[in-house]
Amino acid sequence: MGKSKPAAPIEPAETAAMQRKTVETVNELHISYRGGPGHGARDGGTEREGPLSTVAISRAGARRGPDIVSKVRPDADETLRIVLARLDDMKAEDTSTIDLRNDSAIADYMVVTSGRSNRHVGSVAERVLEDLDEAGLTGVRVEGMPYCDWVLIDAGDVIVHVFRPEVRAFYNLEKMWARGRTGTRRAS
Repeated sequence: MGKSKPAAPIEPAETAAMQRKTVETVNELHISYRGGPGHGARDGGTEREGPLSTVAISRAGARRGPDIVSKVRPDADETLRIVLARLDDMKAEDTSTIDLRNDSAIADYMVVTSGRSNRHVGSVAERVLEDLDEAGLTGVRVEGMPYCDWVLIDAGDVIVHVFRPEVRAFYNLEKMWARGRTGTRRAS
């Protein structure tokens, strides 16, 4: 076998050019890495040259979240006004408001009202929920919509109970939350 010819010495400029490999080019955006195979981000990371492309700019914008729009949450009195107006519009019957500000920490007001039938109770509750949503109230919780005998709407500062008349008479919430109770409630 013959002897191979020794390789010519490599100039420093050629070494730098060989180690610098362009990975991706997008509209004048050069992303490259230094080193050789296996050196990647450990030995210098990525280096960007030139202006950002429209693709890179749109990708960066897509990662940002939406701007926060501040909606002022209505206070308890405004929430109560919205609820009572809707109950009046929907022809809810025998509506009573109980002021809980000095009696309980669960809410400022409790509204108890009746609908004529299961369908009327469900319709009244849905319309109250729509108005509260339009007013910017978030986190409103609802219980009892599938059966519509008793629908509870917890709007934070205002709690709304929409009953069928028979169910309302059975639970009698107004008596339980009435001020100046003198007697105790008996268990039956």
